[in-house]
This record gives sequence, C-alpha cells and structure tokens, in this order.
Amino acid sequence: MGIISNKKQTVIQINSMPDHIHILVGLTPDTPVSDLVRDIKANSSKFINQKRWVMGRFEWQVGFGAFSYSRSQLDGLVKYIKNQEKHHIRKTFREEYLEILNRFNVNYDERYIFDPVEEGSEI
Repeated sequence: MGIISNKKQTVIQINSMPDHIHILVGLTPDTPVSDLVRDIKANSSKFINQKRWVMGRFEWQVGFGAFSYSRSQLDGLVKYIKNQEKHHIRKTFREEYLEILNRFNVNYDERYIFDPVEEGSEI
C-alpha cells in the first residue's frame, strides 16, 4: 500500500494469490497506469528480494492487465477481490482472465497472455 500511496494514488482493495495480485486503485487522471504498475513491480520486487521472502530472485512477469470500472461498481468489485480464493476453486486465474477479456471484447494476442505458474513452483 505504501508504494501506491507514495505515488499519490488511493488504495481501495488489494488481495493476492500465489500466481497473481488484484489491486483496486483510485487513480488520478494525470497518472498513466503503466507508470504506476512499473513502480509497483520495481519497488515490490526490490522489497521482496531484500527481505529474502522467496528462494532465489523474485521477479514479476512482463506485462499486466488493467480494467476501469465506475464508482457504482466498487462494492461488487471489492467483494470480488476479497474472495479470490473462492473464485479460483472453480477456475484458474488464466481461465478467468481470458473470460474477462472476452466478456469485454478486448482484442488480445495469445502470445502476450501471461505464462501460467506451475503448481508447487516458487514465484
């Protein structure tokens, strides 16, 4: 949360799973999403590696997904983010992500969809 707050953005909800993280942010109009994600990845990787929380070197995968939502959708979205463990009992994050892209008619190239994390591997 400190990384995002230090960039003058508002953290609304965060929840992580072993292979991905959801971050709901109130973003100011003058902040490019890509800049914020770059800073989150760089600073969190540095922190995780300094703390030695994983064996070897921690790195985020290249790329990210970002979606915008209206204020009227926030309650449902916060609930969705809080309940990630329940969602992924039924389907993997990759399956859910592709479903979201298709539901919102987002064109994508399969080559640029993140690599699945193998069960039991360190991320």
